[in-house]
Amino acid sequence: MNVNLEVSLHNAFKATTAAQGTDMTTVLLEFIQNYVARYGATTPKKSRRA
Repeated sequence: MNVNLEVSLHNAFKATTAAQGTDMTTVLLEFIQNYVARYGATTPKKSRRA
């Protein structure tokens, strides 16, 4: 996954997660898991076209 962020925001996020004793990947994974749990995963409908 690639995310386009301003350098200052990236650096602030990295510093904040490090200050909390974690890393960016862990925080993002937790956010994504919570988001999916809250809003539910949707399965794309299959097209009748082959």
